[in-house]
Amino acid sequence: MSGPSDYLAAERTFLAWIRTGLALMGFGFVVARFGIYIQALALEGHLPDQSYGLSVPFGTALVALGVVVNIGCAWNYLRLVRELKQGGTGVDRASRLGVGLAALLAALGLAMVIGLIFFSHANGEHAHMSADNGIVTLPSQHSVDETVATIQRELQAKGIKLFALVDHSGEAQAAGLKMPNTKLLIFGNPKGGTPLMLGSPSIAIDLPMKLLVAEDANGKVSISYNAPTYLQARHNLPKELVAVLGAPDALAKGAQ
Repeated sequence: MSGPSDYLAAERTFLAWIRTGLALMGFGFVVARFGIYIQALALEGHLPDQSYGLSVPFGTALVALGVVVNIGCAWNYLRLVRELKQGGTGVDRASRLGVGLAALLAALGLAMVIGLIFFSHANGEHAHMSADNGIVTLPSQHSVDETVATIQRELQAKGIKLFALVDHSGEAQAAGLKMPNTKLLIFGNPKGGTPLMLGSPSIAIDLPMKLLVAEDANGKVSISYNAPTYLQARHNLPKELVAVLGAPDALAKGAQ
């Protein structure tokens, strides 16, 4: 016959499972909110624009898993008490809930590892921004001259004026010096730039907009420009004007 100690042991196990479920739900909430918090910092210009979307689905999955654990442990507790009342031991089988939870957590952890590796690699290849200087750098699969030509065509198609094309490496060669192929495009549109300067006159220091196309010592070509969020924070621009600063990003990605 089952005694009071058996029922108390079952209740302690039940409460332990409830704590496990609550811990999963709490941790999942923290994970999900962390990604949203990081995205908010990026919008305010304190962090680079990168993908932090993994935290929300994984955090939500952990919260959902916590709910399933709480429901499962309640069902398992009721089943165990029923068996104890019928004179059974209640321990004649492995804990399906424990085994299932361990398997789900292992699968979720593996998915998080794969996802983090994939997104970190993607962010590293497609964009890099220094948190100190606000410069975004994208790789280009073409030569400097081909990349510059593509950007020039896009500027013309969009009706954006190219104020100057500064050939830094050409000027260096004219002075008897050598440097990898490096060119700077300076462009803009008064209809877009004027509202920015009215909103924050100091941004005239960073206007017209610029794109730097450069080749490094290893022959790799990159496109660099000022991040919109960095310029917004630097000049305290209203958020509704930040979209105007997205032209370099669109041009750079189109020329990759």
